Amino acid sequence: MFSLTIPDFILTMATAIFLMGLVSLAMGIYLLVSKVAGNDVRTIADQTTKLAQKGLAEDVAGLVGNASTLVDALNQLIRTAAGIGIFLIITSLILFGSAFYLAQQILMAH
Repeated sequence: MFSLTIPDFILTMATAIFLMGLVSLAMGIYLLVSKVAGNDVRTIADQTTKLAQKGLAEDVAGLVGNASTLVDALNQLIRTAAGIGIFLIITSLILFGSAFYLAQQILMAH
């Protein structure tokens, strides 16, 4: 049978929390880099700008209105992705702090 002492259990918890922090940090950085600076969003924004210019040149008011709505939606999408990425990074920092606190409790006990 596998016996686990209290310091071993706390160290296992600290390791698991630290690993969750690493995963959260990696996901947050990936979200910030890929979604916010993604080529797809930039391509859609460029095409929407061209569409709005064409609508202005041909006096099509509905086309310009729809293009501006699309640009606003893209800006909201980018802000949402950035907010989620920052939230994940802050969560990872809290997890790192918790893991450090647990590791300190083991060191203080000995």
